[in-house]
Amino acid sequence: MLKRDETSETGLYIVGWCILAALLALGIFVRVTGIGISRILGGCAFHELTGLYCPGCGGTRAMRALFAGDIIRSFCYHPFVPFIAVTGTWFMVSQTVQRISRGKIPIGMHFRTVYLWIALWIIVLNVLVKNLALIFWHVDLLAI
Repeated sequence: MLKRDETSETGLYIVGWCILAALLALGIFVRVTGIGISRILGGCAFHELTGLYCPGCGGTRAMRALFAGDIIRSFCYHPFVPFIAVTGTWFMVSQTVQRISRGKIPIGMHFRTVYLWIALWIIVLNVLVKNLALIFWHVDLLAI
């Protein structure tokens, strides 16, 4: 029988809070300064050099769409972003409830490698679909 690695889950939980804090700080920075994230990050060097999309292309637009509440557009730009938003949110909420209740409400989502495999396949399929559409049909799926 497999044992749960509570150290890994605690580490992921701490990383989750750090990511949330960083996103909050970034959101405040963008609001206060009016400087867009795209201006800070610039364009994708891989796309500029090759004309093809890298595995991360569309991620910033997907985040922006997700924060605007447009889940479908976010999924179209990069399906990894809503997948991580849903699984990450459930992980953080369920772990917080379980930790606050000191285990009396055992709903904490546990780390499984299958989540990493799903994420990897989402990224691979995303880059394949976008690049094949661009190469064979001259359809730019990020120009939505």
